[in-house]
Amino acid sequence: MLDVTPIPMEQFALKWRFTDPRYRVLPPVHLERVKPLSSESSRRLWDLTLPLHKDLPFTPGFFRVVESMALDNADPDAIRAVRKWLFGRGVPFKSPVYLSYQADWAISTTWKMLVKYWDDFWYPGSDNLTVFDESLAWALLFWHESEAFFGDNRDRPERRGSPPISTSRWAHGQ
Repeated sequence: MLDVTPIPMEQFALKWRFTDPRYRVLPPVHLERVKPLSSESSRRLWDLTLPLHKDLPFTPGFFRVVESMALDNADPDAIRAVRKWLFGRGVPFKSPVYLSYQADWAISTTWKMLVKYWDDFWYPGSDNLTVFDESLAWALLFWHESEAFFGDNRDRPERRGSPPISTSRWAHGQ
C-alpha cells in the first residue's frame, strides 16, 4: 500500500460533494470509506501520475489497451451504464484505489465506492480525475469533457494473445 496520510473529511475542499444535502450526503458507512488525503500525500500521488499524462488521455505506449466511455452524470440511465462499464474493467471491488484531482486534492477509497459514486467523485467541466491502484498496471481518467478513459496493462484472460487495442476516439485522431 502506498504511504498516504488521511485527513478529516471536514478539512477537505471537496467535502461538499459527499456531505452537503444540495449535492449528496453519503451514508455514514460509505462516507467513512472515502478518505481525503493530506496535501503532502496528494502531491506524491500527483507526481506519481504525471508520467501517465504527458499526452491526453495517456502517454502513448504507456498502456496496451485504452478503452473509453462517454459520461453523463445527469441522466439516471447513463449513470447506470457508466457503473456497468466501470464494473466491466475487472478491478476487484475491495481493491484500494487512489483518486488524484490535482496536486493538493486526493482521496483513497475502494473500487466499489468509486463505481457506486462515480458521479459524485467527478463533475463535468471542472474535473480531470485520475484513478489508479498502487500497481499502476491500469489507470482511469475521468476527463473534464465528459469522457472516461481506462488504460490497462494487466494480463486479463480474455485478452491473452490479443494485439494492443484502443477503443478511444483519441487513438483514431478525433
